[in-house]
Amino acid sequence: MPETPAYLRIAGDLRAAILSGDLEPGAKLPSETKLMAQYGVSRTVAKWAISVLKGEGIVEGRRGSGTFVRSFQRLIRHAHGRGQRAAAGPTSPFARDADRAGQHGAWRHRSERVVADIDIARRLGIRAGDPVMSTRYVFLADGEPIQLSHSREPLAVTGGTPVEWPEDGAAVGVVARMDLIGVRIDESVERITARPAIAVEAKELRLPARAPLVFVIERTYYAAGVPVETADITIPGDRYELVYRIPID
Repeated sequence: MPETPAYLRIAGDLRAAILSGDLEPGAKLPSETKLMAQYGVSRTVAKWAISVLKGEGIVEGRRGSGTFVRSFQRLIRHAHGRGQRAAAGPTSPFARDADRAGQHGAWRHRSERVVADIDIARRLGIRAGDPVMSTRYVFLADGEPIQLSHSREPLAVTGGTPVEWPEDGAAVGVVARMDLIGVRIDESVERITARPAIAVEAKELRLPARAPLVFVIERTYYAAGVPVETADITIPGDRYELVYRIPID
């Protein structure tokens, strides 16, 4: 078996120290000179090792000061029992998650009427070609993009109602919006997978070149067994924790 290149061994040791907490957020990494002495390598090898970690987005260079472990706080996504009904207040589940982390939650969105393809038709229990409202969101925490969502709602449910165009619907969430037109969501199903980010996601989320995996959550809301909204939610694996509270019957 070929020997691991020295720069990858050094990067691996530093990464392990960061993940274990030995090097805490904000801590300064050993200088190139110290790495050269510790590992008996050239300055070029030490530079490559640090470049690997910069490419992964877990350290950052500060001109004239050195290289430091990035400081960021993960958001915790509470997927159950989040108080999504209108009575819970005027803020969305995402805004509350951001607030718990001490960050300001905001979002951009764009909606358009389209027709359902075969996959979305299956998920919504409608026919391919039926009209749906498609909305793409970019969610931000303290101004940094942290989550993407692509939502579709059948216009047979929302068409011609005050909530047909989601507009600022993210401010209250899907459940509270549907309450406004008498559609009471009583169940949601989420399927979670992990994969590398595709190019458009990496650009929208400002991910580093060697980004961690993203979680992709396929979520569908139901009202009395009828699908009324389905969404694909994309979140970077290093910026989120997923917490599920599941009642036991």
